[in-house]
Formats: sequence, structure tokens, C-alpha cells
Amino acid sequence: MSNNLTKQAIAEFIGTFTLVFVGAAAVASAQGVLVAAFAHGLVIVGIAYTLGHISGAHLNPAVTLGLLVGRHISPPKAAIYWITQFAAAIVAALILSIILGSNANLGETTGSLTAGSIGSAMLFEAIFTFFLVSAVYQCAVFGKAGNLAGLAIGLTLTFSILAGGTYTGASLNPARTLGPALVAGHLDYLIPYLVAIFAGGAIAGALHQYGIGDVKT
Repeated sequence: MSNNLTKQAIAEFIGTFTLVFVGAAAVASAQGVLVAAFAHGLVIVGIAYTLGHISGAHLNPAVTLGLLVGRHISPPKAAIYWITQFAAAIVAALILSIILGSNANLGETTGSLTAGSIGSAMLFEAIFTFFLVSAVYQCAVFGKAGNLAGLAIGLTLTFSILAGGTYTGASLNPARTLGPALVAGHLDYLIPYLVAIFAGGAIAGALHQYGIGDVKT
């Protein structure tokens, strides 16, 4: 692995760890969807401007997949990012469980639809992930938001959680779902969530790269 890729992987690990640790802690605090939404959104903004120049601050395997579909990242680099993101999420959840206790709420990405209406939960997750990866494409990849790209992407995550947090936990991020679910041992909803989130990211990547494209005005 090249020196630059090593640095990028470290940045992705730090960024994803921060997102999952802060986001899960905010949900575990049981202060409501408003706190959870702004905790996740503000983390994205902070990490985008802190580490974005190193790794692009994907922080999310679905974002990486969306960029892979549009050929903005190579398959080997995407694989390194995925391994790093998932590992960071698991470590973040493990440390949170040590701090809060093994039986504590670990801020899993679940909501009222998760147990009884998994199909509806999947559709929510796919749509909200589509919104997020769309923001990444137009604001960051195509540069339409300039220096405000990090803010725009963070706000997209914020409004998605405000709208969907009660229903599904509004994960939009396979790593954010996997870490707490794995450590808590609650895996029944894991595969449907991962399928839906990855699908939303892939569809957004295909649409914006090959459909809408980088429109010049």
C-alpha cells in the first residue's frame, strides 16, 4: 500500500470512528431525534473540513460505492476504504460499550419500522441514502457547492435524520449500522439495512454520473 493510500486510510479510520462514536453516543443519550440529527450532521461538517483534503472524507461505505459506480475511485482503493470504515465503526462501538457498559444502549440505527415493517424501513433507508450520495456528487465531486460542500453534505444528513430517525434510525451508512449492531449482538435487521443503504448509494452514483452528470450553466 502506497504512502498516500496509507494516510488516506488513516484519515478514513479517524473520520469514520468519530462519526460512529459521536453519532451512537448521541442516540444512546436518549435526548431525541433533534440531538441525534445535529450530532451526526455536525460531525460530517467538522470531518469534511478537517480530513476531507486527505481522503475525501467518505466516512461511509455507501458513499464509497457511489463513487466507485461513477469511477471516481478505483476498486482496490474502494476495498481499502471499506475495510477501514467498517473496522473503525466496530472499534467505535466497542469503546462506547466499554464506557457505557455492556448492557447499555449503543445507539443502534433502528426505529419504529425496523422490527415490524422491514420493507418500509429499507425503502426509507434507500431513499435517504440516495439524497446523501446525491449531495456528495453534486456538491463535492462536481464541485457545485465550492467550499460549502462539507456544510451541504452535513445538512443533508441532518435533515434525513430529522425526517427518518424516528422510523428507521436513519443510518444511511452501512458502517454506522454494523458497528453498534455487531457489538450489541442484534443482527436480525443488519442485512436488509445494508442492502437498502448500498442500493441507494449505487443508484445515486449511477444517476448523477451517467444520467444528470456535471451540468454546466
